[in-house]
Amino acid sequence: MRLDVITIFPEYLAPLRLSLVGKAADRGLLDIRIHDLRAWTRDRHHTVDDTPYGGGPGMVMKPEPWGEALDEILADGPPTDGDGAETAARSDTGPVLVVPTPSGRPFTQEIAAELAERPHLVFAPARYEGIDRRVVEEYAERAEVRELSIGDYVLAGGEAPVLVMVEAVVRLLPGVLGNVESHRDDSFAAGSMAHLLEGPVYTKPPVWRGREVPEILLGGHHGNIARWRRDHALRRTAEHRPDLLRAAPPGSWDRPDLRLLAELGWEPDADGRFGPRPGGMEE
Repeated sequence: MRLDVITIFPEYLAPLRLSLVGKAADRGLLDIRIHDLRAWTRDRHHTVDDTPYGGGPGMVMKPEPWGEALDEILADGPPTDGDGAETAARSDTGPVLVVPTPSGRPFTQEIAAELAERPHLVFAPARYEGIDRRVVEEYAERAEVRELSIGDYVLAGGEAPVLVMVEAVVRLLPGVLGNVESHRDDSFAAGSMAHLLEGPVYTKPPVWRGREVPEILLGGHHGNIARWRRDHALRRTAEHRPDLLRAAPPGSWDRPDLRLLAELGWEPDADGRFGPRPGGMEE
């Protein structure tokens, strides 16, 4: 996979050279390229912003440097399949332009998995009040554009979201994690735990400051351990993210799940989805 990031603060992306992402790059699994947007400016002050039309506070990032930068980077990207460059660019094998913005769709594990299948991701983190809208409109006709938000809050710029999204995507690439099973039971991972947060985890020593590792984890009975972990994942999800339980489709739960949900004060509604009953744990 190739990753390009265009930013006015290249130093902010230094963490991409560390940890799992950096190791993936060192092993040739990832080609990371950080670009300074000011390299595509034409004036002596390297101006990247201007006042907004219609008035209002703040500044808006100008379309000219973004256009020149994206033209060059997309043209230099990995080859795509398809009949014609434009068709290929908007196909499943073409580049994806990722624009971090608080007004975008929520970034999820599902989206991370989709992006991990693509050969070329280009990130366009904005500053100030954002990028001139015409840039997004222009490149939506030439590539797939994803406007994504990492949460319901506003940051000073899009570089921190880039770090979050890149790490979520890269750890899903084949060969990045030492144990290929490591991400299977993550919170939000696809599969049997898709609607549950991950439960508590423990390591050595068995006793620390008088606190013991739960005995069931020491017994070696894999079935009992799996059940214990799922029960605790259910409890944690009900406490911290009840919306995930409500969104789970009917048929997501086995009999032990149903017993625990009842114990926690949850019951099925008319369409088979579960929610807290009146007077239950959320009241």
